[in-house]
Amino acid sequence: STRPQAIEPKPKAGRSTLFFGGAMQAARAKLTLIRGDGEDGVSFTLAGQDHLAGRGECPISFPDDPFLSPTHANFVYANNQLLVRDEYSLNGVFVRISGTSELVAGATVLVGEQVLSVTPAGQAEDVPDADGTYYSASIARPAALEVRQNLRGGQIGWVYRPEGDVVTLGREGNDINFPEDPFISGHHAELRLTGGVLSVTDLGSRNGTFVRINGERVLKHGDYVFLGQQLLRVEIV
Repeated sequence: STRPQAIEPKPKAGRSTLFFGGAMQAARAKLTLIRGDGEDGVSFTLAGQDHLAGRGECPISFPDDPFLSPTHANFVYANNQLLVRDEYSLNGVFVRISGTSELVAGATVLVGEQVLSVTPAGQAEDVPDADGTYYSASIARPAALEVRQNLRGGQIGWVYRPEGDVVTLGREGNDINFPEDPFISGHHAELRLTGGVLSVTDLGSRNGTFVRINGERVLKHGDYVFLGQQLLRVEIV
């Protein structure tokens, strides 16, 4: 697999830095690509106002990444802050969480190479059709959460509906395990539903837990942003 690791790399001499933007101004931030070996790659200095990223003809371009939309995201300054905006991409923009992050129902979480949708579990009504016939299938058990695995091509993999309000994720010894995923830690993350509030907590994993943004998100120094198969570290001056 080529997915880069979100570790804290040491800068290397000779790394190239690309400058771009509209009217050039003092750079306030830059993005550094994390290579597959976990080391720093090319840096993109954000010296304009808008900085589009994607597979197409964008200032921040990764033409060989098939999971990026032609115009995927925009890194933009607003109110003296740096924001990342999802430009209606197919696969979304993910930001690494720190500690615990509250989720909206239906949020998408990235752990290792697993893309998971999380929502409070709904209960289907067991009612007959117009002829008075009941649908015959497995008995619906009580559930608090529903976790769905999203597969490449847009299919749904397994659906996990635990009765409890806490679900742990990892490589082994958890409620949900991914033993074949090399980017998942032994105990990686925890999903929780408390008082109607859905949240995800990173359990000190090596490669981090990422949440897909809805629209746009303010970025801070040290954040990691995942686009397609590209991992970028945010550095704000």
